[in-house]
Amino acid sequence: MNTFRIVLLITWCFTLNNYAQKQPNIILMMADDLGWGDTGYNGNEVILTPHLDQMAKDGIQFDRFYAASAVCSPTRASFLTGRNPYRTGVFSANRGILRPEETTISELLQKEGYVTGHFGKWHLGTFTHTEKDANRGRPGNLKEYNPASLHGYDVVFATESKVPTYNPMVHPGGKPYGTSYWNEKNEKVTDNMSGDDSRVIMDRVIPFIKEANSKGKPFLAIVWFHAPHKPCVAGPKHLKLYEGQSESMKHYAGCITAMDEQIGRLRTELKNIKADNNTILTFCSDNGPENGNPGITGGFKARKRSLHEGGIRVPGLLVWPKAVKKGFKTTTPAFTSDYLPTIADILDIKLDSKITIDGQSLLPIIKGQSMNRTNSLTFAHSSQLALQDGKYKLYADSQVYELYDMHTDSLETTNIIDKHPELAQTYKTTYTNWINNVKSSFNGDEYGTETVEKLNQKWMSPLEKVSKKKKGSTAKKGKGKGKGKKSKKKSETPSH
Repeated sequence: MNTFRIVLLITWCFTLNNYAQKQPNIILMMADDLGWGDTGYNGNEVILTPHLDQMAKDGIQFDRFYAASAVCSPTRASFLTGRNPYRTGVFSANRGILRPEETTISELLQKEGYVTGHFGKWHLGTFTHTEKDANRGRPGNLKEYNPASLHGYDVVFATESKVPTYNPMVHPGGKPYGTSYWNEKNEKVTDNMSGDDSRVIMDRVIPFIKEANSKGKPFLAIVWFHAPHKPCVAGPKHLKLYEGQSESMKHYAGCITAMDEQIGRLRTELKNIKADNNTILTFCSDNGPENGNPGITGGFKARKRSLHEGGIRVPGLLVWPKAVKKGFKTTTPAFTSDYLPTIADILDIKLDSKITIDGQSLLPIIKGQSMNRTNSLTFAHSSQLALQDGKYKLYADSQVYELYDMHTDSLETTNIIDKHPELAQTYKTTYTNWINNVKSSFNGDEYGTETVEKLNQKWMSPLEKVSKKKKGSTAKKGKGKGKGKKSKKKSETPSH
């Protein structure tokens, strides 16, 4: 009997390990403030991104990939939950937290036996309520205390918000920067903090995946680089690559190339441990390029903080050698809210039907099939709104509406709303119904009001909010060619 039990146990362990190996590993990467036109594969002739370019050749290049918001934190909330950030109360940077009631990719995958890790930026709450740290960490600030470890991560190496992209603990002027890296125990990490920040992050990612792989465990790694967010700093090695460029371009391009090198390092390591074939590797940005940085939108209108294309259309890549044998480009619209439903579909995870998901599974595209979106890509930010399907895009700022044909006018140069009033009205009605549904989620209809009351949050709707610029004014919008010129408009978003 004892021998039988031992054989049964060995067989059970072998079967379990074999199943784990069949589950794909998942690494979801994101840059910070990287423009659509800041990569070589999208036509940039200055910034060197050979490893991203190779990803574009090897996998799926999403020509119309969007961040779910025009600024950082909301996009990150959408990334992890598959939901519009307005549902979760993350209206803008440093406003709201990733509510504990939300279900994240990491929580879903932990239940499936994955080892989970979060590396780089967090920006969905604070890591401390006992000392000053970053933007919102301070003594007594319990309501915004919301470390990554509360959201389904076994391993954490992350900052609340931005840090310099070289020597991340030191301000370019020489003083301590005031933002720390924290681990899963919510302790400060102080070792190996010099040099390129993307390398500092990857120095934690690679041991994590190697350990999980050695144990036969599938892994999820969320890797959110700080590059090329301000303070945008490159080290001597990468500055040398851009001699002859302006000082700002040297640092901007240098920190992007440094990030690209670490992506190449990661792919090499996956090959070394024979995990590359069954690892899903994605890359995107959280929004378009910052004003004042030399980032490029690729000619798309406006920049960060705008729901025009330049503010939300970003690089989007997916590599999965086991499923995607040959690289290709798709023009089907996709956005960061699609990550969770796609992963759930791949792993056959049934999602709670009571919780509204704004994203849609991209598995048909991964399989090389055509895909029609049943969920429009719908956006809200401050006084702006946007809704688009495959062909048309409705945009408004302070309830001044515009309509664009994205097939023939992706640069949004010609407002055709007067030619299609009935279509525009249909889109307006669709948006109004959607934002009312979002409001019910925000108010806690799906899972209660504990966090709403804790934060004392008030609902914000672009159908009700009028920007300071628009109030009492009919000022014309700039054409916004995305050439890196600094906007004269002051940001309504706190520094992040």
